[in-house]
Amino acid sequence: MDNLYYKVKLYLEDNSKTESEFDSNILLQNDADGNGDYIKTWSVSGVAKPTDSQLNALATNATKELNNAVIRNTRKNSYGSIGDQLDLLYKDMLAGKGDSTGEWFKSIKAVKDANAKEDA
Repeated sequence: MDNLYYKVKLYLEDNSKTESEFDSNILLQNDADGNGDYIKTWSVSGVAKPTDSQLNALATNATKELNNAVIRNTRKNSYGSIGDQLDLLYKDMLAGKGDSTGEWFKSIKAVKDANAKEDA
């Protein structure tokens, strides 16, 4: 379902719409019947429901978006709490290391390096 979500999201963006259209205008579904995910309802004003061909043309970029969403979530979980980050920043500032030599920067860089995003 995730990849269909990102294909539809990209299709909306290509048609000058936003992800917020999902809230009440689009319903994705999988009936567990072996036919996979599909668009059950589509009522986006001014934009026709995409064909399978249109969605498949977006597959590569949708996969990148999905992978990057997973990476962002992994990073978020790895960064630690905001309180811990602020504490590291405070200690770095006291030590005169409010730059790339500080512990906060090093910890954030390590997480980003270990969880690199795909190029868009």
